[in-house]
Amino acid sequence: MPLHLIKLAVGCDSVKELKEWVAERMQTAKKKGLPQHHIHITRMVPKRDAEILAGGSLYWVIKGEIAAREKIIGIEPFRDKDGIGRCRIVMQPKVISVSPRPMRPFQGWRYLTEDSVPADLGKSAAGSIAAMPEPMRRELRDLGLL
Repeated sequence: MPLHLIKLAVGCDSVKELKEWVAERMQTAKKKGLPQHHIHITRMVPKRDAEILAGGSLYWVIKGEIAAREKIIGIEPFRDKDGIGRCRIVMQPKVISVSPRPMRPFQGWRYLTEDSVPADLGKSAAGSIAAMPEPMRRELRDLGLL
């Protein structure tokens, strides 16, 4: 059973914005002749990398909700120019919307087990939920209707 990571998408206000940001980074990588992978750099290296690489994803928390995920395809520890240990989390550049679930803020990343991940949203569901105003979506979720 794969293990997942969960991380705050700091500075991102919506899944649409995250998708646009990833697409922009992929265009830049293509122009530079780099591989088409989305890379997120973090300070700590996950110790359970074998479980994560067995099909895990990085779940993004946006505006207090788990809202999207990207499949993880690599974990690469390295040292930056100052000699500080870092980690590249390498992902497929495809952002998948998930059923929104509230999540409190936290620092860094956390492990997320397979039995606690939110379900992926289909294209039609993702579009209609994403099109809803944020307060309406939160209220419908609180009422158990989403």
